Amino acid sequence: MKTIEKYFPNLNDIQKEQFTKLGDLYRNWNEKINVISRKDIDLLYERHVLHALAIAKFIRFKDNTSILDVGTGGGFPGIPLAIFFPKAKFHLIDAIGKKIKVVNAVIDELGLKNAKAEHKHSNELKPKFDFIVSRAVTSFPKFVELMEGKVKYKSFNGMPNGIIYLKGGDLQEELKKYRKNITIEPISSYFKEAFFETKSVVYYPL
Repeated sequence: MKTIEKYFPNLNDIQKEQFTKLGDLYRNWNEKINVISRKDIDLLYERHVLHALAIAKFIRFKDNTSILDVGTGGGFPGIPLAIFFPKAKFHLIDAIGKKIKVVNAVIDELGLKNAKAEHKHSNELKPKFDFIVSRAVTSFPKFVELMEGKVKYKSFNGMPNGIIYLKGGDLQEELKKYRKNITIEPISSYFKEAFFETKSVVYYPL
């Protein structure tokens, strides 16, 4: 939790309480349903919570912005972002039902009113969203293809709506066809931990 407060010193008391609860909640649920790797559970705040909040360094979601988190797994990046942006609206989906069970339990126990989670594939969703976020669920070109038609065409947050993707490694080859339109922000410019040296925020307006 100290790591979160170091980079986000202006959290209010409710946010601090919610972020603090995450440690015990995930540790307890992970013993029943494995949603976070065993080696990562002790590094939850750095490798999952802070990683998710790289998006909060990249963009400030305005009130009532709608955000879809695709392939949320255990609730990342959606749950930390929902805590950070309490007046934005988050819809978290995953194709694995037992993970969504954990996500819904965490949402309920934190009292998050701006987030909901569903056991669904992205192609089952009808509504459109302002932004789509995800944490490297597939190759970026495949993800863009899957998200076709799911973004509202407008600019509501000072930048065009689109995809905000957390991705690691060398991205030049994977992203070369989008080079003219894409923005790649190294997360190491936000956070100094070694874990983030090869991680990036990828933004693709749609």
